Amino acid sequence: MGKIRRGNYVFVFWVGDHPPRHVHVYRDNKLVLKWDLDNDKPMKGEVSHQILKYINELRGEGRL
Repeated sequence: MGKIRRGNYVFVFWVGDHPPRHVHVYRDNKLVLKWDLDNDKPMKGEVSHQILKYINELRGEGRL
């Protein structure tokens, strides 16, 4: 399991989890988004501009 904090969000992912590759995004211990990394779309919840910015930053750093 990986856990990364950015801003007020916590990004959680599991290596070897079921496809498609995805990340869970929490704020105040509540799931706000489950993001499909393979298809760049939400699986659950709604994406905000800030969350998408953080996801792209983490990808650029090779962390997602």
